[in-house]
Amino acid sequence: MSKVKVFNQQGKEVGEQDLNPSIFSVEVKPAVVQQAVVALTANARQVLASTKDKSEVRGGGKKPWKQKGTGRARHGSIRSPLWRGGGITFGPTTERNFSLKINKKVKKKALFMCLTDKVVNQKLVLLDNLDLAEVKTKKFFEILQNLQLRDKKEKKEAGKSKEKSDKKKSKKVKSVLVVTPQKEDKVIKSARNIDRVKIVSASSLNILDVLKHQCVLMPVGALNKIEETFLKK
Repeated sequence: MSKVKVFNQQGKEVGEQDLNPSIFSVEVKPAVVQQAVVALTANARQVLASTKDKSEVRGGGKKPWKQKGTGRARHGSIRSPLWRGGGITFGPTTERNFSLKINKKVKKKALFMCLTDKVVNQKLVLLDNLDLAEVKTKKFFEILQNLQLRDKKEKKEAGKSKEKSDKKKSKKVKSVLVVTPQKEDKVIKSARNIDRVKIVSASSLNILDVLKHQCVLMPVGALNKIEETFLKK
């Protein structure tokens, strides 16, 4: 059974927490993770590109000229794909379907593999409690600094040119996924203006968010919620 250090909001170690091996100690199979990512991104894809064929383009109800005797080619409609302003042949339509099927067990297992990878690489940070008395971005930023998820010099460098700050930010700033036991309005409002920080509730945890962020930060209470949500029989 894996153990992870537990910190308080001041960044001091206050104990250790045993992790459920069914979630945080599974065998990582890259092929399964890849399958889940492809399916989730495909199912989230929107069908935006759309063209009209000759039956959908407005106009063209009348035959442009008689069939014979004019010396010109035969045409039945000015909305034929051969004409300028006519319909499109073999163009994209809204009837396209990009969705892929994936078993719920496979998707759930892929999430556990990603969480296991965070534990193995020491990218999972546990808090004894994440509680903010008021909506305060500065307070939440200080918590990230105390946990070494943000550089303390970052604020001083904010006044420098954007080009220089962006280069340094790419090296120092860690993207953080904050997982809360339930929807926390104070935490969400305090963190929404901090770059590369995303807040999700434990019941909405998904593989894409875990993969996109370098570190996962959660209070100990979120572990129980994850078990309740994803280990249902």
